[in-house]
Amino acid sequence: MKEKLLSMLLAGITAGVLSACSGPQVRCTTAEDNPLHHYLRGMEALEKSDITAAGEKFDRALYCNEKYSPAYAGNSIVAAEKSRTQGDAAFRTIEAGRSREYLEKADKYTDAREEQFDYYLAVMRDNTILKEKGWLKETEEAFGDAAALQVNEQKLVYYQGKEAADYFMGLAYLQALEFQKARDKFADVLNAKREGKWHDKADRGWKKTDRTVRAMSGLTTGDVGKKIAVKDSVSRGDLAALLMDEMKMDKLMAGRLSAASQGNHPEAEFMPADIVDHQFKDEILTLLKWRVRGLEPRFDETTKAYLFKPAEAVTRGEMAFILEDVLIKLTGDEKLATAYFGQEKSPFPDVRSTSPFFNAVMNMATRAIMEGELSGEFRINEPVDGAEALLAVRVLKQKINIR
Repeated sequence: MKEKLLSMLLAGITAGVLSACSGPQVRCTTAEDNPLHHYLRGMEALEKSDITAAGEKFDRALYCNEKYSPAYAGNSIVAAEKSRTQGDAAFRTIEAGRSREYLEKADKYTDAREEQFDYYLAVMRDNTILKEKGWLKETEEAFGDAAALQVNEQKLVYYQGKEAADYFMGLAYLQALEFQKARDKFADVLNAKREGKWHDKADRGWKKTDRTVRAMSGLTTGDVGKKIAVKDSVSRGDLAALLMDEMKMDKLMAGRLSAASQGNHPEAEFMPADIVDHQFKDEILTLLKWRVRGLEPRFDETTKAYLFKPAEAVTRGEMAFILEDVLIKLTGDEKLATAYFGQEKSPFPDVRSTSPFFNAVMNMATRAIMEGELSGEFRINEPVDGAEALLAVRVLKQKINIR
């Protein structure tokens, strides 16, 4: 009898366990541990270019709800960003493929029109990042689909308003060098009935578009200039190519050397290992032989070798330092290197007179080659964007009368 009762009890326990396992599994139970919260935090991390944190938040959202469409849309943007930063072509292709797979799932699991809007915006953003064949047309189509949706804007938890689609279409046109169309889209945001989340961003986008047009209008704008024009940050490799392409540094320096009768033309001391397969290898090597301050190879602790680091972004302070040396080399005026030594007060609150960049910043600012902000700051540690770099090079050419 006891054995029969024990057997029945074990059977009941087993059935209960199996029943619990077969039911819905609740993974996220606390107030803030939910898909929506993690999605919002992930999108905010994307705004700060913190791709790792964004991916972690989207993954957590999907852990809470494996069919949560907005998190797949967010992960598609993360994968696209990873593809853009990959130096290896094979890895770029892999990440681009992942981006498309996430988009397919985002589309599959959309539940409401507001989620559809997030999906269409992800399509637009991914296309603008990856720039695969036919990307602009596909972006325009996604924009049209997003604009046609009848949504409750209060339920657009991240984008907050349909004008977000105009803003990201403006960015797409800017990347495609369709400047008038970009201006129009940014203007649509600025002219919206309410001043929402995307107003300030659109204002900066409109100004950047205007600055880019002005920068390109005064340059020869070969392929190098056009590609650099719309970049949010200029790399050391980009700047080397821009100086060679627009300033004709090699020709000018060779002319000065011949005029001074100083003998054979110099050569680069060596080829840094990290530029061997770089698209601007020849331009970098040509620049290296003229030993421009600020664009020299740097010692890398990991590899224990001197590398050029062509993908590293150039800050505004570094840009001033580099252009100052170019100015000195092309004018032969060595006094420029110490012109502001000993000056006690700086006109820029973020540039102390003791800063190693102070003399260069002053040389650039007093000649209007580079400008500070209306706030008075120079933004010494912020990256130079493409339009700023192009404008600075254009003004420098004018100052030393280069045709």
